[in-house]
Amino acid sequence: MSAAANPAPNPVSSPTIWSDPKRYLWLLGPVVPLLVLAGLTITWATGWVLFAWVLPVILYGVIPALDLLIGTDRSNPPDSAVAQLENDRYYRVIVAAFVPLQILATVLGTWLAVTVDTNWFGLLGMVLAVGGLNGIGINTAHELGHKKPGWERWLAKAALAPTFYGHFFVEHNRGHHKNVATPADPASSKMGESFWRFLPRTVFGSLRSAWELEKERLARLNKGPWTWDNENLQAWSLTIVLFGGITAWLGWHALPFLLLQAAYGASLLEVVNYLEHYGLLRAQDANGRYVRCEPEHSWNSNHVVTNLFLYQLQRHSDHHAHPTRRYQALRHFEGCPQLPSGYASMILVAYFPPLWFRMMDPKVVAHYGGDLSKANIHPAKRERLLARWAGRTVAQGAA
Repeated sequence: MSAAANPAPNPVSSPTIWSDPKRYLWLLGPVVPLLVLAGLTITWATGWVLFAWVLPVILYGVIPALDLLIGTDRSNPPDSAVAQLENDRYYRVIVAAFVPLQILATVLGTWLAVTVDTNWFGLLGMVLAVGGLNGIGINTAHELGHKKPGWERWLAKAALAPTFYGHFFVEHNRGHHKNVATPADPASSKMGESFWRFLPRTVFGSLRSAWELEKERLARLNKGPWTWDNENLQAWSLTIVLFGGITAWLGWHALPFLLLQAAYGASLLEVVNYLEHYGLLRAQDANGRYVRCEPEHSWNSNHVVTNLFLYQLQRHSDHHAHPTRRYQALRHFEGCPQLPSGYASMILVAYFPPLWFRMMDPKVVAHYGGDLSKANIHPAKRERLLARWAGRTVAQGAA
């Protein structure tokens, strides 16, 4: 079922009278590292380790609940106001402010984990708080890394440093955006593929893709991959400096904490990758080439609260159509596939494959009008899924 290529209409058309109703709500983005810093500081000052859990509670509890209560917003900025929004530096400052606060919280959290005598519950809270913040920081890097100014691109690499995921800068921009919703993309999940099976595939596949992409680019410049011009090495070096500096300061026992929080933070990126294109497949033309990525090739959500925290990442179709478009100007497309809830809720569902399959497989079937030959299906599950859904109508698939 093809999604409409046009964004949802907006009745307001004059830039002279239009103003962004969420202008100050976007400040929730840099509030996240401030909350983590506050929680860690209170933990240090009082010894109450429950405050170290502030971000996991917000991420897995508060945001999903608010998404449910507040609901969705399908409105778009008028076309005549897009240039005004794109050029407003206020929105850039909001994203840039996240990164130094993120690094500061990483340093504070590691120091607490190493120096404060606490139990396993407190340490786990610190890992989830710092790692969760840095996982959200990958989304900040995503917003920055698609932009043209050099300072934003370097800030993206800095935001990736705490998770040791600097290769995302290369693979996402030049690999994922080219191969999205095809079997060649390690970051596009297949129908019938659980998150836990997808996770190692995307981690190692993305790493391999990033290295090959830079190797090919540098070869065109008559350079080998082991050069400072390799953007993977540039990004990874920032992690080495960060982790090396903290370890030199606090000792080797800081390294396990840094690695654990990095692994959890990277897993947050990958669970979001998992749900963004699940089961969706670009068709091939007569020459075997995949058609251009369209709105129908991304799962979207207009749930307000998660969009505020994630710079409207959930308006994913418009992002793939216009990768350099800034978050405040991203649009909702009528007819594009919609998730049942916001990302914050859906990542919880993704952790439990039977629940995920029960919720999302019928939506994939409905999206393709019952014709699963058009879907991106996990090869090991293909025959079983085709047999299960054979002859189902769109209404049955959507049920």
